[in-house]
Amino acid sequence: MSASDDDFLRTSYDQLRHTIDTISQNDLVLPAAHLYDHATTAIQDLPTATQGIGREATLHHLLRDIVPALNGQNLSGRYYGFVTGSTLPVAEAADNIVTSLDQNVAVHLPGQSVSTAVEDITLQALLRLLRLDATSTAEKILWPGRIVTTGATASNVLGLACGREAIIRWRHPRALGPSELGLLTACREAGVQGIQILTSMGHSSLSKAASVVGLGSGSVQELSLSEAEPWRLDLDAVEREVQKDGVASIIVVSAGEVNTGRFATNGEDDLRRLRELADRYKAWIHIDGAFGLLARILPQNDECYAHQVTAVQGIELADSITGDAHKLFNVPYDAGFFFCRHLAIQTSVFQNPNAAYLTAPTCAIQSPLNIGLENSRRFRALPIYAVLRSEGEEGLRAMLCRMVEMARRVAGFIQAHAHYQLLPSGANSSSSSANKEDMQTELDHTWVVVIFRDSRSEYNTVLTERINKTRRMYVSGTSWAGQKATRIAVSSWRVNVEEDLAVVTEVLESLAQTAPVE
Repeated sequence: MSASDDDFLRTSYDQLRHTIDTISQNDLVLPAAHLYDHATTAIQDLPTATQGIGREATLHHLLRDIVPALNGQNLSGRYYGFVTGSTLPVAEAADNIVTSLDQNVAVHLPGQSVSTAVEDITLQALLRLLRLDATSTAEKILWPGRIVTTGATASNVLGLACGREAIIRWRHPRALGPSELGLLTACREAGVQGIQILTSMGHSSLSKAASVVGLGSGSVQELSLSEAEPWRLDLDAVEREVQKDGVASIIVVSAGEVNTGRFATNGEDDLRRLRELADRYKAWIHIDGAFGLLARILPQNDECYAHQVTAVQGIELADSITGDAHKLFNVPYDAGFFFCRHLAIQTSVFQNPNAAYLTAPTCAIQSPLNIGLENSRRFRALPIYAVLRSEGEEGLRAMLCRMVEMARRVAGFIQAHAHYQLLPSGANSSSSSANKEDMQTELDHTWVVVIFRDSRSEYNTVLTERINKTRRMYVSGTSWAGQKATRIAVSSWRVNVEEDLAVVTEVLESLAQTAPVE
């Protein structure tokens, strides 16, 4: 790289920081409409442009036209949409290293790049942090299949692909599976007439993953415990389903449902029962922990978190686990992780056969291209490594507890307000049927997600839009029990409970005084 190249990069970073600092002074989460419109216009000539404008002019265009039209999810603690984490400064610095040195973390090549070793040690650290490796020994590693992914969707694809392979292979007379025979032949020879995915309020990515791996979104069966607790998995129904002749089952447990933040199981006994059923009927258990896995690090003996701590007990009994890093871990998009008990199953699905040039020497660290989707991979592990190094367990726990406190304070405000209903119960303190004990339980069960609606039903068609129009906070629209609702997901390290709560309550109080039709 020439001196001019170095100078350009240094200058570009300085100019970027200056632009971001200027934008941050506005303390707004969404760009102004005129900035968005300007950016939309400014990009239109690219498809017809025949000559480049040079890097200096391009940088000026990026900073002047595009950056001001991006949202502030990484600049504010009040971006509450989509369970979107911000990026911790140390993770941003690490991500700059990732871009600067541009490693392709695909093949483990000792002595050539430490990147695969960093990824593996990061995954080991996550296992320890999440208390998933308690029974691992030097002779028997509990989660030998482990890899950093692009996020929970990719991890769910891995989980279903491994589950599909296992539940057929375990029934096949020669222990063969779809990875070798193809899905139709493998099922026919194994006597499998159908494959079902049993879950309760599974994330939409689960149906997408089912489609990707050839099982079809229609294979996903909702086995909700009740109308009052639809996120809870009906274990009796699971037991009935896994016994069906000719049908193989994958059981997917949601550790943190996307709308409510609630959990599908309620303690280790639930997971032990599922484990016994899976072992008896050759089923696979997958945990989707994208939203709730980090509850494993909450204070174990604090009554404030007793519900969440109990809800994630026993998940170490699963066959595979999905986790997200770009949510509550607050590293840059896109980063997730996947753990699997059965390395041989994972390798049989994702290995690159007949490609000697992609094969590394035998080593305890697996080449990622043989246990995951991509043969070309960004060094996503480094920001996660940096956060674990920088924050440690105590720092991450403190950050998480701030998020939970913020969510519960917002929930308490909504619960006490005459114009709003805290969901899923729908009650508020002004209701004649309000029960103080039940209302406290509702708050105690709040994780980092708050779902609510306006008590004036006609207002719910515009509530989310009007909140976002203030540009002071951003929320997601959703639905609950067939009706429109609004969701607040607290997931940024930048959360300042007192300051952010003041803004949220001011916005909601102001909107409560306005008519549904302006």
